[in-house]
Amino acid sequence: MAKDDATVSYDGPAGGWGSVRGIASIFGKEWATPAALETLAQQNKPGGFACVSCAWTKPAHYHPFEFCENGAKATLWELTSRRCTPDFFARHTVKELRTWRDHDLEQQGRLTHPMRYDPALDRYVPCTWEEAFAAIGAELKAIDPKTAVFYASGRASLETSYCYALFARLYGHNNLPDSSNMCHETTSVALKSVIGAPVGTVVLEDFSKCDAIFFFGQNTGSNSPRFLHDLQDAVRRGCRIVTFNPIREKGLLAFVNPQNPSEMLTGRETQISCQYHQVKAGGDIAVMMGLCKYILAQDDEARARGGHVLDRDFIEQHTAGFEAFEAQVRALSWQEIELASGLPRSSIEEAGQVYVQAKSVIGIYGMGLTQHVHGFENVATYVNLLLLKGNIGREGAGISPIRGHSNVQGQRTVGISEKPELVPLDKLAELFGFDPPRDKGMNTVEACEGILAGQVRAFIGLGGNFLRAIPEQALMEAAWTKMRLTVQIATKLNRSHLFNGEVAYLLPCLGRSEQDVQTGGPQVVTIEDTFSRIHGSVGRRQPASGELRSEMAIVAGMAKATLDPRPTVDWDAWVGNYGLVRDLIEQTYPDMFTDFNQRLFTPGGFYRGNSARERIWKTKSGKAEFTTPKTLSAHGFKDASGRYRLITLRSNDQFNTTIYGYSDRLRGIEGTRDVVLMNPDEIRRAGLEPGQVVALTSDADDGVEREVRGLVVTPFDLPDGCIGAYYPEANPLIALSHHDEMSKTPAAKAVPVRIRA
Repeated sequence: MAKDDATVSYDGPAGGWGSVRGIASIFGKEWATPAALETLAQQNKPGGFACVSCAWTKPAHYHPFEFCENGAKATLWELTSRRCTPDFFARHTVKELRTWRDHDLEQQGRLTHPMRYDPALDRYVPCTWEEAFAAIGAELKAIDPKTAVFYASGRASLETSYCYALFARLYGHNNLPDSSNMCHETTSVALKSVIGAPVGTVVLEDFSKCDAIFFFGQNTGSNSPRFLHDLQDAVRRGCRIVTFNPIREKGLLAFVNPQNPSEMLTGRETQISCQYHQVKAGGDIAVMMGLCKYILAQDDEARARGGHVLDRDFIEQHTAGFEAFEAQVRALSWQEIELASGLPRSSIEEAGQVYVQAKSVIGIYGMGLTQHVHGFENVATYVNLLLLKGNIGREGAGISPIRGHSNVQGQRTVGISEKPELVPLDKLAELFGFDPPRDKGMNTVEACEGILAGQVRAFIGLGGNFLRAIPEQALMEAAWTKMRLTVQIATKLNRSHLFNGEVAYLLPCLGRSEQDVQTGGPQVVTIEDTFSRIHGSVGRRQPASGELRSEMAIVAGMAKATLDPRPTVDWDAWVGNYGLVRDLIEQTYPDMFTDFNQRLFTPGGFYRGNSARERIWKTKSGKAEFTTPKTLSAHGFKDASGRYRLITLRSNDQFNTTIYGYSDRLRGIEGTRDVVLMNPDEIRRAGLEPGQVVALTSDADDGVEREVRGLVVTPFDLPDGCIGAYYPEANPLIALSHHDEMSKTPAAKAVPVRIRA
């Protein structure tokens, strides 16, 4: 390969000194105080505070430093010494700020005062909390409640989430989209359908008992680095890890544990994956069907010898639909499987042999499965694979989606849902003496459709960066300003705050690492991790401003200004003592939250339970469901000459839409995010050159023009037909209609695009 064709890459492992340098760079950039080090020492430990980054668990047996590079960055980002004060807004118009980069907006630091948007000045101006609440309440009273949307980001506590959902229903709607609509809603819909539980069945202890772990579409190195400790331990005791991902991500290749002095001094790496297969984006169903085809063939041979590979007792007692699925697998040709997956039969069979030999298998996946037009089939087919050997509902085995945001799973648990059938509305009616709305509310895609159609009059955002995270950005930004009311609750400035309704407020809140002192004294909040364990969290740092209010206090302030008083609803008491809210959560969900207040700091968290883990299948048939996928390709569009499957990516230096910097160390890309990644052969076939500046254009068949310009062609190790670009910069290329058919999760992992030189 000529020098100009050399792919960019990172030669080192995940973790190691690179991780330490990444943390140090953010510490210096944010001018964080020495107290930040004390906060990091308490992070993810019993009696400490829960990281605001990923949803990985707070283990009972913790490391001296129970945080990863991204978790440390998130904490230092929150504890910055920078302040975004009213003086900043007096110096800059909103129109000007729209020209700034995402990173530069957040670099202004913590928001310090409640602000009102003044359209005549095109500036935010300071206001009082009382003024903000009164205006918000008046606006909400003046509109039909069903035209309001209450969005929730993934980091709000269980207590705040419960009260926010109650506020929405007391007000009169179920329009409660949240960030899971954009990532793991496919999980909630698919797992609920096929095993009767909407979340994963695995707990942390299972990783010490499994024989094999299969990964599909999850980048542990950047998205949940603390997981690497458990993977390293598993590999060292003989567990085999097989990975399917279009990109060879460093975290699943090699790891040096930053907490191991010997490894740090010697650079001794642990090889994580024994096999790594670069499947085409959208080709995972074909891979799984190929694995199943190989397993059935091995079972045939074993039965001829008087043995077996399949767990036929489990299949007979606990599943439905096996015969139809088996017939579909046997009818598939290897040629079809190879074409759809982009992998040779030999590679799939090599992986299949690991599955056959393993007694207990855990199936891991991320948004590489959920964010596809046929994401439901991705997840359901993965369950099929695990059911063949009874790998759901026993120790050391199970299905394990890895959640991204800190409490995104927990929000759904306590009522943030647009689907009334998932919420105990009768219990809410009994507790609070009202008739909750029973009609389905809007999810994220439907909320966007409503805003575009002019049907949504008010939007309240409890955290997040909604306008930057969603598809169809150009049309959405234009439509956003036509709403009557927009309210954003946040810790830092982001692009979503620069598009406002006729009446708009920006309300600053406490961060999770900060002291939350109410009339009842210092408060504890709780979160749920990816393993359905509940953890208490206590902030100890001095708040960034004396004007900040907790998310609970802000929700209660809006609710009091909007709703008529009820003797059963005491917002002031709940804000004064969050334990009273936990009592309400326990009364609403008694099976999951028994003795909630007494178990806040259980080491490792307390488990709220999972019916499928107990092999209680809450499905239509009463059994775990084998399904027959209707396609081998999850991307949802036809391949054509010049059409590429765009994979949107996060860098090592970001979390969701938060851009910490411009170092994607684990991919070898430094100083820029304006790149399009292509394999060298693909570059040549397209008549392009490395370093050439190009535009990506949408190839969705809907007549809407979408384009992202100024991207530098960068050679990278990707399968043919697949290209990569960063999220959220590439989001304008995603059509709102390009989503999973069942859950409406935006299909950001295979977007049809063309390249314009």
